[in-house]
Amino acid sequence: MRSIDNYQTLFQAFLTENSFNQMPQELYEPVNYILSIGGKRLRPLLALMGCELFSDKIERALPIAMAVEVFHNFTLLHDDIMDAAPLRRGQPTVHTKYNINTGILSGDVMLIWAYRFLMNTEGGDAMTIRLLDIFNKMATEVCEGQQMDMNFETRSDVTIEEYICMIEFKTSVLIAAAFQMGALVGGGTEGDAQHLYEFGRNIGIAFQIQDDILDSFGDPLKFGKKVGGDIIQNKKTLLVLKALELADEVQKTDLQKLMSETPTDEATKIEAVKSLFEATGARRFAELEMENYLKIAFQHLSAPPLSTDKKNYMHQFANELMMREK
Repeated sequence: MRSIDNYQTLFQAFLTENSFNQMPQELYEPVNYILSIGGKRLRPLLALMGCELFSDKIERALPIAMAVEVFHNFTLLHDDIMDAAPLRRGQPTVHTKYNINTGILSGDVMLIWAYRFLMNTEGGDAMTIRLLDIFNKMATEVCEGQQMDMNFETRSDVTIEEYICMIEFKTSVLIAAAFQMGALVGGGTEGDAQHLYEFGRNIGIAFQIQDDILDSFGDPLKFGKKVGGDIIQNKKTLLVLKALELADEVQKTDLQKLMSETPTDEATKIEAVKSLFEATGARRFAELEMENYLKIAFQHLSAPPLSTDKKNYMHQFANELMMREK
């Protein structure tokens, strides 16, 4: 298996080679813009990794990696419009830099191009049909997850099961599908690819639960975001939902009141909510849930007939992905 830097270099070269220079410029310039401010390119790398678990010819997974990256950034572009977000990765969002109509249309064409890249994958018609089936299921679930997240903003009866489903659809299924499609194009069996899908799905859920925990309890210098952001925005995270479930009547009343306010003193609210997370046992519950999803992920990783070195590589990769400051 290659180093992460090697995967990134390989994908970046493919991305540069396939930049969007078509006309009209007004449509494609925003596409190049959002792709140029990309972060770690994690999702496309997963497609390459999934392929290399079963084949040395990982170049055959580059169109899948590109489809995954273009689709992911399409969702971010439209999410930014829905959220009226001014910044993405520290830079002006597409609709801020250009305008909302351009953002919508450029996002639309990105979705179309994601399919075009996917259809350029080697393997014949049967492989193309299978990849499209996986991609369509994933893309549908991402939209469903986004709508669920929006619905939660106005609901007071969100369950933990619903929340896990939402983060699975909104975040995890793209990670899972990238692994699965990469494994198939690399020559893995349907069973092998399904285990890689479940590995990615469970890693994704664990990662998002950890994100919830770090948003409240992380070191802002190492976490990379302002701690307490979810609390200030009154988001119904796993911590909030479990705290409400475990709280006594006084704690529940206090938490409900805190999570319905927009105070001028944000620091006081953050500390009060964090204290309730600790006192009710919600923080410990979330940590145990995260560990459980990681355990399930590694069980699926152990199933395919991979070499010990490859399994150890993926194990280490997953652990490093989760090793953010708590």
